[in-house]
Amino acid sequence: MCGSRGRGAFGRYDEDFSFVSPVVKYLLFIFNFIFWIIAMAMIGIGVYARVVKHAETALACLAVDPAMMLLVVGVLMFIITFCGCVGSLRENICLLQFFCISLTVIFLLQLAAGVLGFIFSDKARNKVTEMVNNAIVHYRDDIDLQNLIDFGQKEFGCCGAVTYTDWSKNMYFNCTDNNPSRERCSVPFSCCISTNDKVINTMCGQGVQLLEYIEASNVIHTNGCIDKVVDWIHSNLFLLGGIALGLAIPQLVGILLSQILINQIKDQIELQNYNLRHRADPWR
Repeated sequence: MCGSRGRGAFGRYDEDFSFVSPVVKYLLFIFNFIFWIIAMAMIGIGVYARVVKHAETALACLAVDPAMMLLVVGVLMFIITFCGCVGSLRENICLLQFFCISLTVIFLLQLAAGVLGFIFSDKARNKVTEMVNNAIVHYRDDIDLQNLIDFGQKEFGCCGAVTYTDWSKNMYFNCTDNNPSRERCSVPFSCCISTNDKVINTMCGQGVQLLEYIEASNVIHTNGCIDKVVDWIHSNLFLLGGIALGLAIPQLVGILLSQILINQIKDQIELQNYNLRHRADPWR
C-alpha cells in the first residue's frame, strides 16, 4: 500500500511513487505512542488509588470519584491512541477515522463544557461551594484529603468555602455547646496567617470561631477559598488561556495529521486501483 511511485514522462506513475508521506505517518505514530504511554500511567495510578487507597468515605464529598475518573479517561485514551498507533503503522483507514472522529468529539465536548461553564458560572460556583463544604465535613476521614485542603488553604491564603466559620460543619470543629471535641470552635492550622517562626504552631486556630471577624482576621485568613480562587482565576486569565490552548493544540495536531494521512492513503488506494485496471494496457 505504501510502495512509492512517481509520474513518468507520459503522465504515468513510475514504480517508486507514493502518496503516503513517511514523515506524516511516523510523526502520527510517535504522537500517539507518547500519549499511549501516558494513558497506561494514568490507568496504573487509577488502579492504585482505587485498590490500595480505600478512601470512599472521604471521596463521597466529590461529585465523581477521581480514581474512577482517572481510570475511565486512561482507558479511553489508551484505546484511542492505540488505534492511532496501529492505524498509522498499518495505514488502516478505519482505525485512523475512529481516532480522528474520537479526538474531534472530545475537543468539541471540551469546548462545549467551557462555554457552558462560562454561561452557568453561578451554578458552577454553587456546585463547587457544595463540594468544598462536603470536603470540610470529611476533613478528618482521609489524610490525603486533609493534606489537599491544607495545601489549598495555605496557597490561596483562605479558610473554609465562603468564610472561616464554615469549619463548624466539621464534627471536630463544630461550635455547638454539646461538642466534646478539644478542637471545638477551632479551624485547621492551615488557616493561620503564616509567620517567620521556625516551629509551626498547630494550635494557632484554637477557638477562633468564637472571635469577632476583625479579631479573627489578626490570627487567620478569614476569607473563603471560593472567592480567593475566583480572584486568582480573574488575575491569571492569560495563563489559564495558555494552558487551555496547550491542551487543545495536541488534539488539533492529532486531528490534522490523521486527516492528512487518511487522504494520502485514499489517494494511494486510487492509484493502486488505477494501476490494476491498466496493468495490461500497453498504452497507459
